Amino acid sequence: MNTEQNQGQKGNAAALLPIGVFLVIFIGAGCIFQDFYSMPAIVGFLIALAVAFFQNRKLSFDEKIKVISKGAGDENIVTMLLIFLAAGAFSGAVSAAGGAASAVNLGLSILPVRIIVVGLFLVSCFVSVSMGTSMGTIAALAPIAAGISENSGLALAICIGAVVSGAMFGDNLSMISDTTIAAVKTQGCEMKDKFRANFFIVLPAAIITCILYFAATIDSPAAHKTVYEYQFLQVIPYLVVLIGALIGINVFVVLISGTVLSLVVGVATGEIAAAEIFTVMGDGVTSMYDITVISLIVACIVSLVREYGGIQYLLELIHGKIKTEKGAQLGIASLALMVDMATANNTVAIVITGPIAKEISTSFGVDPKRSASLLDIFTSVGQGLIPYGAQLLSAATLTGLTPFAIIPYAFYPILMGITVLLFLVVQKNRPKENI
Repeated sequence: MNTEQNQGQKGNAAALLPIGVFLVIFIGAGCIFQDFYSMPAIVGFLIALAVAFFQNRKLSFDEKIKVISKGAGDENIVTMLLIFLAAGAFSGAVSAAGGAASAVNLGLSILPVRIIVVGLFLVSCFVSVSMGTSMGTIAALAPIAAGISENSGLALAICIGAVVSGAMFGDNLSMISDTTIAAVKTQGCEMKDKFRANFFIVLPAAIITCILYFAATIDSPAAHKTVYEYQFLQVIPYLVVLIGALIGINVFVVLISGTVLSLVVGVATGEIAAAEIFTVMGDGVTSMYDITVISLIVACIVSLVREYGGIQYLLELIHGKIKTEKGAQLGIASLALMVDMATANNTVAIVITGPIAKEISTSFGVDPKRSASLLDIFTSVGQGLIPYGAQLLSAATLTGLTPFAIIPYAFYPILMGITVLLFLVVQKNRPKENI
């Protein structure tokens, strides 16, 4: 719904009930079973969708179906879902071709032993930006971090903290990350524009993170030099996708080209049998099913919430407290962070808050690439620090640590939030526009 339509609609707090029901069920199940993944998110969202259908008896069931069909069929939603699937195909193909292992080993091979923890962070950054997945990065690098810790005598917590930090760097910036895809499509901007705006905001945090890891390990004994085997040919598909996305080539062209190149490399190096090329692509696409279906269901819920006046209610509430463009940006950041902490999934958080952030940014003149950056940054901040998030739980499981032992060394997510807040504080204020 655009701003002109909002002017004629009255806000309705009760319309937000489906979202509230999801949060209560999801958080409640996590607290009761002490596992925030005991209830699949899709189940919670289906319950929320059912609640939305029982609301507002003024609309018939058929009329509600038309509302959600229009919402789910929005151009940005459809494009986002297709990109998810294309990114999955690339991820499956490049991983099967040995690209992930070679990318990790290439980075570790060229870094000096004396700065091995800084190196772990930088390699994690490169791998996560290339792969587009923080979970995949942690899974690939956690065993290596454990080996480096054992070899050097460095604390395991600081080694795995560097991996988690780098993983969140790429999760936030990667062109093929589901969070980036969701952020740019809900805000209506180009990936390359969002990347550039995002990169220069978080670059100070990355630099300070390197300094902190260096300072924390400067007195530690040097690890023994390890030989890491890699094939540069297997890394090329990542570079093609990264460079192609940065220079502005259509994301579908980039992902399809990367997938085809990965398959060619995989067959040429013997990592993929010719008969398996469709299987590895299918496995990658399948890995994106959950977030694709969740995004579709959330789009249906949001369309009904909007139709009932829920979005307008939030806008009226926010408009009463926000007077400037800077305030609008802080509002978007806070909303993204809170929803991520509630859902423990940064992509889901962006899909939920994206439409609201779009309305806020339109009303207060916030550049779409800035609002997309804020959504992605602050959900990544939350996801990199909440002890019940998949990233920290995975890192803890793979290393035998607890999430609370890792959090103090996850410097980057902490610094990312601080640097962005400082950026917003020093930014020149612009007055609220009339809506």
